[in-house]
Amino acid sequence: MLTKRRITKICDHFLVHLIAGIVWMASLDSCTSTKKLTYFQAVTNTGIEDTISIVESFIPTIKKGDILSVQVSSLNAEASNYFNPPSMADVSSDIKTSNPLARTSGYLVNTDGTIKLPLIGQVTVTDLTNSKASELIRIKLEPYLKEPTVNVRNLNFKISVLGEVTRPALFSIPNEQISLPEALGLAGDLTIYARRDNILIIREENNKRVFSRLDLTRRDVFKSPFYSLHPNDVIYVEPGKARATSVDRAYQLAPIFIAALSLIAIIATRP
Repeated sequence: MLTKRRITKICDHFLVHLIAGIVWMASLDSCTSTKKLTYFQAVTNTGIEDTISIVESFIPTIKKGDILSVQVSSLNAEASNYFNPPSMADVSSDIKTSNPLARTSGYLVNTDGTIKLPLIGQVTVTDLTNSKASELIRIKLEPYLKEPTVNVRNLNFKISVLGEVTRPALFSIPNEQISLPEALGLAGDLTIYARRDNILIIREENNKRVFSRLDLTRRDVFKSPFYSLHPNDVIYVEPGKARATSVDRAYQLAPIFIAALSLIAIIATRP
């Protein structure tokens, strides 16, 4: 017949082996090669610094459905205010909010590619850059204002970062230019479980969705046309095998922990 002392020794022996097993299984996760985690590796390890030409920055053009901020100023501030409704004063505060879906005031680009401004009426702005749209509106305002200046910005330039990152979210980009590493930086970088060699970019172009995969462990990622992000791009970071393994182990170890705790509880309450 087992005495309480004997049962306690068995439990201690069992717990020692259980802890050793957990440590051993956890150590398997640490065996991931650093080569799989290092960004922008050279193709050859010659010790000579690489030089990669900078790809021309992406300059967005105005599309149907965009929401534009149109700020007008001139030598006559009172007259300029006529073109800047009071609701437009909240644009700067809206765009800095942590919620990119917060309501912003602006001019919606209609399905016919136009926006409607006070006095000058409809202006076609689709397929123009912000600077060209600003110049077009400035010229149309010259009969009404003295030396007008116009600043056009896109208020709904957003990107989505999903998957194995620290802070997956939808981000609003005020300056309308952002690269893939910058976007991942906004999301708090990739987790240790992320696949750095298979980043998926989903982009809408010409009424189609284009899917491209980039390898962040290689320096030639800087040459990719998907390095500079476009409005509404979706970045998906795929989990590696280590993530699935860690989840499986958690499910495998849970019953063992429960059984061990139950056994300890029985012993503790035994007279």
